[in-house]
Amino acid sequence: MLLATAAVVAIAIGRPVFFRQKRPGLRGDPFTILKFRTMSDARDAGGRLLPDAQRLGRIGAFLRAASLDELPELLNVVAGDMSLVGPRPLLMHYLPKYSTFQARRHDVRPGITGWAQVNGRNALAWDDKFACDVWYVDHVSLALDLRILLQTVVSVVGRRGIRAEGHATMPEFTGTR
Repeated sequence: MLLATAAVVAIAIGRPVFFRQKRPGLRGDPFTILKFRTMSDARDAGGRLLPDAQRLGRIGAFLRAASLDELPELLNVVAGDMSLVGPRPLLMHYLPKYSTFQARRHDVRPGITGWAQVNGRNALAWDDKFACDVWYVDHVSLALDLRILLQTVVSVVGRRGIRAEGHATMPEFTGTR
């Protein structure tokens, strides 16, 4: 599956095949997340990247909808940077914007899937997503992880919550008022 997806990305979107980015992990410590690339590097006349919605083509949208872009994160799990289940690792520049409550999401290792992903994914508002993440932190157990893994299969097959209304994925997190 990894090789086939890598070939599709190389042909349809181009190289590099992988998207690498620093993300906050356990305790907010940075690690490099590895995903399949889903967007082109298309730029405007001034050399600035086009908005996500314009760079996300049909193949990239499919990879995200089927969660195939997340497959390389299994290497992050093997390396110990991530877990199969936990709050999704967000962007480094969000760290100073978190409230004390929201920052608790970093009390556990980030995951490929999590409680927020099976309860709305990107269709959730930021406050709801953080509430799900902290709820998971407070209730983490093997039984809950198995439940989330099973529900993830249903969510991915049903293609629920792939993007927020009016966005290619999620709107930028600007902090809590």
